[in-house]
Amino acid sequence: MLSFWEKESFLQYDTIIVGSGIVGLCTAIAIREKFPQNSVLVLERGIFPTGASTRNAGFACFGSLTEILSDLHINGWDKTRYVIENRIRGLQWLRSRLGDAAMDYQPVGGYELIFEKDLPAVDEIDTINSLLKDIFSEPVYSLRKDLIQSFGFNQQTFHTMVYNPYEGHIHTGKLMQALLRLAQEKGVDIHTGTEVTHIEENAIGISIYVQEKPQGRFAFQANYGILCTNAFTSSLLPDLNIQPGRGQVLITKPISSLPWQGTFHFEEGYYYFRNVGKRVLFGGGRNLAFEQETTTQFESNPHIFAALQHILQHDILPGQTFEIEQTWSGIMGFSADKFPVIKKVSPHLSVGFACNGMGVSLAGAVAEELTQQMT
Repeated sequence: MLSFWEKESFLQYDTIIVGSGIVGLCTAIAIREKFPQNSVLVLERGIFPTGASTRNAGFACFGSLTEILSDLHINGWDKTRYVIENRIRGLQWLRSRLGDAAMDYQPVGGYELIFEKDLPAVDEIDTINSLLKDIFSEPVYSLRKDLIQSFGFNQQTFHTMVYNPYEGHIHTGKLMQALLRLAQEKGVDIHTGTEVTHIEENAIGISIYVQEKPQGRFAFQANYGILCTNAFTSSLLPDLNIQPGRGQVLITKPISSLPWQGTFHFEEGYYYFRNVGKRVLFGGGRNLAFEQETTTQFESNPHIFAALQHILQHDILPGQTFEIEQTWSGIMGFSADKFPVIKKVSPHLSVGFACNGMGVSLAGAVAEELTQQMT
């Protein structure tokens, strides 16, 4: 049961955002920048953001060669360019507000390892570079087959490697801490451990009902609401089409002789790895068990982890001795066309979700579009 004081002081806001992941926090910051007079509350069901924001690999990227070729084939250049530009814009949004040091941004470059079956993609490098020339001042993709041996990768498995100097990686935890600090500095209220059960809309705004201990069930009131709950959005708005995708991740103990640094992809981005200091973080394999990994349950998949460990031992660190220190999983949200869903679903409610595994890169751009929908 709430007190008179709590009802008077804590339940009414101009804007309430559900979800304190990277998209939710970026949106809260963007709203306070554009509408400094608006009161903003962020509600989060967990102590930490629930989903992928604190569980991702920390890639600051906009797309590997084979991924862009796949998108180009499915969506055409105009739509593919739109997504690339938004990823770049989103990264610039973060860097300009937080600074590189706050999120430990390292411009180490991105690499794509190419199997024999993917070699035809290499013939398209000049074509893709030409399409990207009005976005970047220099060619984006170049071949660096020579580095496969010096990096110690399996030369029988990987036939060549494509380099992109415009990508890098961040420290995911530091990024989220910096976003939380900035949001609070801008006057955003954040309540964790508060699960939203349902939303009701009326003529003047919305009621957001929550379940929270020890007060029980009660409602916050807002003039406008925004759902940034990604793969979990369908639990509040079942009619919205979003597909969850679980990502399995492992990290090794420090490896003293690790000969490379950077961000790496293969198999159209289904596998990805990077250095974290002298550790190797490796994730992916969702394509090995699509049906099992289309879930919002945070569980490990022994089959996928066995495959990741085999690839790590056989192809990425052949001949190296290493130990797995930790494993975890995160839940991403995917749309059918790989576009983020940024939509005003009613007069007082918008949604922003389905970054398709690119939340770090897209969040700032999604936040700006969601803020524009409020006008």
